[in-house]
Amino acid sequence: PWDKLDVTTWSWQKVLGGEGAHGMIVLSPRAAERLTTYTPPWPLPKLFRLTKGGELIEGVFKGETINTPSMLCVEDALDTLKWAESIGGAQTLIGRSEANLAAVAAWVDQTPWVDFLPQDVANRSSTSICLVLTDDSGLSVEDRAGVPKKMSVLLDEEGVAYDINGYRDAPPGLRIWGGATVETSDIEALLPWLDWAFETVKQAELRDHNKG
Repeated sequence: PWDKLDVTTWSWQKVLGGEGAHGMIVLSPRAAERLTTYTPPWPLPKLFRLTKGGELIEGVFKGETINTPSMLCVEDALDTLKWAESIGGAQTLIGRSEANLAAVAAWVDQTPWVDFLPQDVANRSSTSICLVLTDDSGLSVEDRAGVPKKMSVLLDEEGVAYDINGYRDAPPGLRIWGGATVETSDIEALLPWLDWAFETVKQAELRDHNKG
């Protein structure tokens, strides 16, 4: 709802998998006006200076750069947008991501050891798909706390999946990227590996627990 948004920012690295550390900003007319009429009582880093002499630096919004980003990153982003447009645009991208979530959801429905972190279906992301171990996993809460990280390491070593351990501050779990650049067939190929990794780590946890 652009009419409700004064300042909107996003990163290239999200959804379409662009280079990290690059961001975009969209200002509403009201936000642009405030920039030219309000001077903060503290110094601003050069990166955040969008006005000069009381006027908006319009060149920033026409392709001029404040510092010097890699132009290869710019070309990569443009190429990605061309690809997105060629397959049908935003709606197709959304459909691809939702198909990835549906594949995971079908697997979760028939897999007793795992569930979605968000219990409310409306809160589930189709891009960052977050899973947790359940009470039916056969492990105590204490034993399963470190399982997702060990699964992530195991899958990394096998060359199957990378960086799928959950967020550090979130409950222990797995985080599967299901964005539009991921093929649903690859998601489907991953799921049996998750079962294998879980069973492998589970048996090791149970052995360690019994020794203790």
